[in-house]
Amino acid sequence: MREEGLCKQERLYLKQSIEQLFSSGSKSFAAYPLRGVCRIVDRMAGEPAVEMLISVPKRCFKRAVKRNRVKRQVRDAFRRHKGDLVVPEGKKALLAFIWLDNKLHGSQTVEEHVRTILQHFSHRQP
Repeated sequence: MREEGLCKQERLYLKQSIEQLFSSGSKSFAAYPLRGVCRIVDRMAGEPAVEMLISVPKRCFKRAVKRNRVKRQVRDAFRRHKGDLVVPEGKKALLAFIWLDNKLHGSQTVEEHVRTILQHFSHRQP
């Protein structure tokens, strides 16, 4: 796998995994306009160290074009800075980025907040 890419295995899409992420025991951190939710779970062989999802609610942006733009910005920022997230050996991080604002922000601002969230969860590991 490419180090800076974002492959299918790194995307969180299974209902069971998403329920596991949002169940009790997950940590949350807000870096406005984003909220990050993270949970460390056991990793099986062949799984990536980090799986992530992005949520942009329809109540924030009615037009899909704007929601897709925000998701693209967050995905690109995560792809660039996923190495900042330190995960213990034999574990994987389930990570969600949730958009909170009703306005669009520049890519540089989004990237700074994604990096802040990733660094926060790296320092808060058990």
